[in-house]
Amino acid sequence: MSELAQAWLNAWNTHDLDAIMHHYSEDVVFYSPFIQKLNNDPNGCIRGVADLRAYFQKALTAYPDLQFEPYHVLEGVNSVVLYYKSVGDRLAAEMMLLNEEGKVKEVRAHYKSLQG
Repeated sequence: MSELAQAWLNAWNTHDLDAIMHHYSEDVVFYSPFIQKLNNDPNGCIRGVADLRAYFQKALTAYPDLQFEPYHVLEGVNSVVLYYKSVGDRLAAEMMLLNEEGKVKEVRAHYKSLQG
């Protein structure tokens, strides 16, 4: 597993918000169906690290037992896809585009289902 993937998973599984945020660039763009659900935002998009931090804090509060179980890490050119078990045993895949410093600059999160 890549260093980025292992550190990202460890940060989430320990609910360490500072460690989670360490992976994201200041100008990050993050798309997720959970943004639609938790933020009641039909666009499902957050721009900027400050707003992303607030969203992640809300998610950690909403899901206090959150634990991610990794299945696969797929590495690309300046990108990585993490495939894992997420909230409520949902399958999840996050495509992360990386900037020149190795920070995540864009995320497209995908889930098997958010129904229920």
